[in-house]
Amino acid sequence: MTTTAPSDVRPDPPESSGDRSLAEFGYRQELHRSLGRYASFAAGFSFISVLTTVFQFFAFGYAFGGPVFFWTWPAVLVGQLLVAACFAELAARYPLSGAIYQWSSRLSNLSFGWFAGWIMVIGQIVVVAAAALALQMVLPAIWSGFQLVGSDPAPTSADGAANAAVLGVILLVLTTLVNVVDNRVMSVINRVGVTAEIIGAVLIIVLLLTHSERSPGITFHTGEGSTGLFGALMVGSFMAAYVMIGFDSAGEMSEETHNPRRTAPRTILTALGAAGLLGGLIVLGGLLAAPSLTDGHLGVDGLSYVLTSSLGDGIGRALLADVVVAIAVATLAIQTAACRMLFSMARDNQLPFSRRLAKVNPRTGMPSAPALVVGILAAALLLLDFASPDAFLAIGTTCIVMLYLAYAMVTGPLLVRRLRGEFPGSDGVDEEGRPLFSLGRWGAPVNAIALLYGLFMTVNLAWPRAAVYDPAGGHWYFQWFTLLFLGVTLVAGAAYRAYRARATVAEAPAYA
Repeated sequence: MTTTAPSDVRPDPPESSGDRSLAEFGYRQELHRSLGRYASFAAGFSFISVLTTVFQFFAFGYAFGGPVFFWTWPAVLVGQLLVAACFAELAARYPLSGAIYQWSSRLSNLSFGWFAGWIMVIGQIVVVAAAALALQMVLPAIWSGFQLVGSDPAPTSADGAANAAVLGVILLVLTTLVNVVDNRVMSVINRVGVTAEIIGAVLIIVLLLTHSERSPGITFHTGEGSTGLFGALMVGSFMAAYVMIGFDSAGEMSEETHNPRRTAPRTILTALGAAGLLGGLIVLGGLLAAPSLTDGHLGVDGLSYVLTSSLGDGIGRALLADVVVAIAVATLAIQTAACRMLFSMARDNQLPFSRRLAKVNPRTGMPSAPALVVGILAAALLLLDFASPDAFLAIGTTCIVMLYLAYAMVTGPLLVRRLRGEFPGSDGVDEEGRPLFSLGRWGAPVNAIALLYGLFMTVNLAWPRAAVYDPAGGHWYFQWFTLLFLGVTLVAGAAYRAYRARATVAEAPAYA
């Protein structure tokens, strides 16, 4: 698959269709419109990043569910495809940065949409931190010298958790620099990285399947120590839920994409579909090729153990190096998406220091201040790993819950608008004069199931299971971390909204 095309790098003329589309919503073109179809696909695929997330959470899913946790993958994929189909419709009609905030605000009202954007951007910052932590699952397996702190590389150990934080901070420094430099540099890195990830994923799948030790029938076993089929599936679904988020990033980059009304809806769906297919085959291949399902390694070391032990150190480490590239590109893409959300909300004067956050460097086409904010806050979250290894899972689960809730704050108002007959169907055309992407008569049932699925998974992920979030005991705040973090996010958002409302009234002229 080629990584470059003329459409990926050429600038739009001043009066492009994208510029006119922005003008319809009252905005002017500030971000550089330089992304083509493959770059748009790369934005969504690199956020999902199957190699990053599957390698990061495979051990967790297997430890709680055993081989049967594989079946959570297709279940979550179907649910997320329903959500993505709804988002594709919205991307065609509202091709704007800050997609979740913009979509929710226009489907409901500014206050509700503001909280959707607030929850989403905080969640994205947590995802950035979680993605950076994934280096710990791979780098020490390539070379022990990457274990800079202590000697135990397991992320569930004190040494491994602390080392994960150190490696993560180093990565965040690099991704923040790229997010400041130029959007064309960021796009090139994304496209090259995604191409390398796809090639690496295909090689891993082929090699794992050709080194199978057992038949696919093993996926119907719950494994030793699991707490029943239902419990295994509910906890095991964390991995799939963590992997298949961020496909909306293609919509986040709409203001930098050529022909966004046509391109973004399709790349949202293709990014999730490709990631879902590749990730499912990697999980299956790992289960089939693992030297043993009962020696304890698979539930601690995960897929890194499978690659190095089944394929040999040379090939295994070469493939792990590709995973490192995927992790770096994923962290970059997630940080970019968070930057666009901050920029979009600040452009509407909806955040503290909005004027600074909404400023775009005319030379680079990048909003520099949001990149620094996201990088610093994500690095601060990584410091939790020095407190306890349980922070690794707490951070990972929290970011999923935040994004799932933000997604529901879009699919919910969208369903209400559909039932009222207020959401446009296939009216309007894209930049090529073709009808906008539409679900047609399937819109309402797809939307309803997508909303119910999202709410169910939000509750499932946020449920404070002591065995999951505080297995060693003594850290009640990690058991309740997700709910506490969400509560603090909502209270902080409400406090800022109340302060802003009072300030607006105080600044109003006496005759108003």
